[in-house]
Amino acid sequence: MMTSAKRKAGRISSHPIEPLFIERWSPRAFLPGALPHSDLLTLLEAARWAPSAYNIQPWRFLYSIRDDKHWATYLSLLNPFNASWAANAAALIFAISESTVVDQQSGETRQSNYHHFDTGAAWAMLALQATALGYQAHAMAGIDFEQTRKKLNIPNHFSVEVAIAVGRAASAETLPAELRERERPSERLPLSEIAFSGGFSP
Repeated sequence: MMTSAKRKAGRISSHPIEPLFIERWSPRAFLPGALPHSDLLTLLEAARWAPSAYNIQPWRFLYSIRDDKHWATYLSLLNPFNASWAANAAALIFAISESTVVDQQSGETRQSNYHHFDTGAAWAMLALQATALGYQAHAMAGIDFEQTRKKLNIPNHFSVEVAIAVGRAASAETLPAELRERERPSERLPLSEIAFSGGFSP
């Protein structure tokens, strides 16, 4: 049922939408619990069904569940700020995308113009599914891209996009004092500032 009802921290949609879109946000405070493997696969399954140009599906996801044999490596690939709070997440996922595509007519390999866009769509599907299951997902660009490629054996024709922390949101009181005030769902620009009939209107 679509609604414009008030949601987290006073968030209100201007037009009726599914509550899931309002309930999704990007916390930094996570409960340090495990993520069942079945739930992780459900998140990745949702991402698998994202729309894709020519159905190429350029996205790939590399993951570590909290305290498995890959966890320390994954955590080390985040910058110190992100690692300080993501250490409590239940899972860390790296989203990468295939940057080349085989031309369907000529059979030649060429650079893709839409792999970032398509993988962004897959990330959004994952994040919404996480919310539907009672988790939250926080995407991070603050990672060591060079070391991520090296330590996770990522081929050169794949782009490293983001890391994603997944878990159940915890109280802001679990965060250091300097982060507590930031621990709230953010607002969005008014629709009138991002959507225009006809040409662009700055």
